[in-house]
Amino acid sequence: MSLRTFYIQRWLDDDTFRKLLSFSRFITRDPTKGSVFVIDTERARKNRLKADDIRAILQEIGVTVDEKELKELEKELPNYDVEFVLRNEKVIIRPHVYLMDLVKDYYEQGILKYNKGEKVFETYPYYYQFLKTRFEENGLKVKGLELKVRDININLKAELREYQKEALDIWLEKGSGVIALPTGAGKTVIGVGAIAHAKRSALVVTFTKEQMMQWRDSILRFTDAEKAMIGLFYSGEKNIKPITITTYHTAYRHMGELGDKFDVLIIDEAHHLPADKFKVIALGSFASRRLALSATPVREDGKHEELFKLMGGLIYFKTPQELIKGGFLAPYEITQVRVDMTPQEKLEYNKLLSKFRSLSKGKKVSQLLELVKKGDEEAVEAMKVYNEMKKITNLAKNKVEKVKEIVEKEKGNKILVFTQYVEQAEEIAKSLNAFLITGKMSKSEREKVLSVFKGMKSGVLVLTTVGDEGLDIPDASVGIIVTGTGSRRQFIQRLGRLLRPSNGKKAKLYELITKGTAEEYQAVKRKEIIQEDSLFPDGDM
Repeated sequence: MSLRTFYIQRWLDDDTFRKLLSFSRFITRDPTKGSVFVIDTERARKNRLKADDIRAILQEIGVTVDEKELKELEKELPNYDVEFVLRNEKVIIRPHVYLMDLVKDYYEQGILKYNKGEKVFETYPYYYQFLKTRFEENGLKVKGLELKVRDININLKAELREYQKEALDIWLEKGSGVIALPTGAGKTVIGVGAIAHAKRSALVVTFTKEQMMQWRDSILRFTDAEKAMIGLFYSGEKNIKPITITTYHTAYRHMGELGDKFDVLIIDEAHHLPADKFKVIALGSFASRRLALSATPVREDGKHEELFKLMGGLIYFKTPQELIKGGFLAPYEITQVRVDMTPQEKLEYNKLLSKFRSLSKGKKVSQLLELVKKGDEEAVEAMKVYNEMKKITNLAKNKVEKVKEIVEKEKGNKILVFTQYVEQAEEIAKSLNAFLITGKMSKSEREKVLSVFKGMKSGVLVLTTVGDEGLDIPDASVGIIVTGTGSRRQFIQRLGRLLRPSNGKKAKLYELITKGTAEEYQAVKRKEIIQEDSLFPDGDM
């Protein structure tokens, strides 16, 4: 017989006829050859029939099947229902049966996209295990992917603090999740412990190159891993090993190379992950075990919900106050120092304030920002004026003089001065003959300055936002915030630079606030939040 067209001369009962129609179409009744049927592979797929099923039905009613022709049919109707294929950074789902009734909801949610040309579905690696399980639970035979993850044999040598062990145990039980601990609480050691206990190949993603090197050193220090097991994957080196450490900016461009090789994914400074370009790191990974670490996972824009979804939810956190009580972080005090604007600054500020009120018509800044997105010209002009006001506030001349007074008062300590503006940082550093680190400097220049400052017993280091994360100066005990973004996260990060315990020190953080401006309101709100025993200012988890 031809496998596409076959003939049955005997009379067919209703049950047999229905079976035949599950994979073929009835064409006609030929007086000499009998009933004429044509194989319909789309119909067979819809009814979830494979080549072996068709052969069994035909043999049951006495139709001889040619093995060569059957193998041809197996190419279209293989003996599995769903086939997964990895193509670049996407997972391709090639159905050999009708799937839409199973995946309709995921298609509507945007988890799956349908490629009409190839008649396949596309999705991210993140959803692979979930979809594979879904298909198998519904009785489908699945041809899965051959991932390149591997076992590793390393052991943790470090003695964990009580809360570190508690956090690690919860992660091991749940398999994935976000751990939120203050800066200086030893989140990296927990991550190293996760790798050692999971004993599976691991990808660690850091925000800066400096943090990447710190992770490598910590793994070597706290485990019995050999150096040859650890690879660095960044702009200067692309070395994939059982434990690979990379940066956000490299990882999101190379998940096609990295995604299928690791069963453990660790995201450091995880509050960055929900950014549109960075969340493809989590979406592009097949890792079944995920750990996110951050001192400040909650984002003002609400995108921490994305972080919790991609990394497993918030499973453990401690506030600075809790760890200070336990002696794990240095106690601290925050002093808010108010400064006056000069007469000229005040005159210019008030002119701008009057103009802003006229343009904004009583709207809040958040409302104006929404209007700016829609192209509202008056809102755009209002925000320009607002930013000019903010610059006067931030760059108030008396702030530099106040920094000098505080530095003189705290002489003999290691002092960090934080500002948003390179020009202001340069002015302060020059006036104090202090060390300086800004984003304008090369990495080698920054590393050299940091190395010298770390080796000193006292001194002043002026920093722009480049020092907000990843800075490790355990004996720094005094901080001065000259200007900030108003962000709760940035404030906590800067405070955290001072909280590493060292010889019974007490940390001091001075916050300079320009009188009669929005800085006063922001400072009050930050102080209220930092004193709360919760990661969530609105109490909503």
